[in-house]
Amino acid sequence: MRALLICLAGLMTASPNLASAQVKLPAKAAPGASEVRYFTAIDGLMDGHADAVLKETRQGRNVTAAVLDVCFPVEKGSDRKDRFVAMLAVNGQTLTGNTQTLGDKLPVTVRLVRKPTGDSFEFRGQISVGQAVTEVTSTDNSDLSEREFQENQTTDDGIKESPKDFTEVSPESIGVRVKLDAALDFLKGLKGQDLEVSLSSLSVSCDAMRAGHQTIHINIDPERSAALVAKAKSLPGVIAAGWTIGGMEMDRTIRFAAADWRDGERLNRDKLAAAISGVLARTLAAKAAASAWDANTGKLKITMKRPSRTFPALGLTETVEIIAMVAPDRPGTTDRLMLWIGNPAVSTADETSGPRLNLAEESSLDEEGELKDDNGSVDALAREFKGQRWDGDKNAWK
Repeated sequence: MRALLICLAGLMTASPNLASAQVKLPAKAAPGASEVRYFTAIDGLMDGHADAVLKETRQGRNVTAAVLDVCFPVEKGSDRKDRFVAMLAVNGQTLTGNTQTLGDKLPVTVRLVRKPTGDSFEFRGQISVGQAVTEVTSTDNSDLSEREFQENQTTDDGIKESPKDFTEVSPESIGVRVKLDAALDFLKGLKGQDLEVSLSSLSVSCDAMRAGHQTIHINIDPERSAALVAKAKSLPGVIAAGWTIGGMEMDRTIRFAAADWRDGERLNRDKLAAAISGVLARTLAAKAAASAWDANTGKLKITMKRPSRTFPALGLTETVEIIAMVAPDRPGTTDRLMLWIGNPAVSTADETSGPRLNLAEESSLDEEGELKDDNGSVDALAREFKGQRWDGDKNAWK
């Protein structure tokens, strides 16, 4: 960066026209003015698992105030975090302070020696949290300006409160941004409801602790998703609610007219399940065995059976399971539906009468038993429902 500024300055001196045109150097802080700088990587804290931010206020080269914000796992390997924010006294190169953690109220003592080393800085000292003492030895640290720090803190949880359609977000996937002190009551209010809460969204990240809010991810029947979004927005502590990216892949989705597949305002799920199962039975050369709609997510699980081509004389049976979802193509009133069909998952077993052969299936981590080729099932469904496929190149229905 310094080399770039020197080059620009030289160019402006050599070319007055360039200097008076588009090139503008960043304004420097006035002599004696306060400047805020940040360090976002101090090595070695809590076995390297801590997320630390040191904020310094400077006048020239002198530090006049400092705040250390550290977020860390409460136990090794734990997803639960605690945090402390320590206002540090500045005495030359020494930074000291005492506080307690915000969660478990453990006493905290900080003593760091800060030393400039050329264009970077090193920190040495100790940080005590409860009975645990961390020796700090962190070298080659670079600082950030206020603007650079804020740009790095920008996060997007992907919530779309009013999407125009369900091509970029999924109709079953809901995100609710809620204040940390209201999250428990919000989650308690979801108990007993027909929906699923993502377990990973219950863990409060360091970014969430600093922001003061977390995003809860919920899967729900698409027919009830709009009602959930509207209700969530009315609850205390909720900052935003809407749809997010979910399991619907556009390249395995078709759009079709809704009129023939509804009874009044509700989907005719028996008719839909029969039509989808019939198409898949033909394309996958299997016999439909069962189908069921999930009360929580509104997804349809279809189970089919077919003879295994592996060692035919053994009479082994393949079980094919497919997850599908039917949903409106956009929030609100619409005359179109979308059908998403997942990749078939196949397992093989000996289902003959009498003694049976126990089989162990070895599938790769990537495949997880899913077929690489579904024999044109999506195209066949598009023909059956007189629907449209998604054109990924043009980002439009074709």
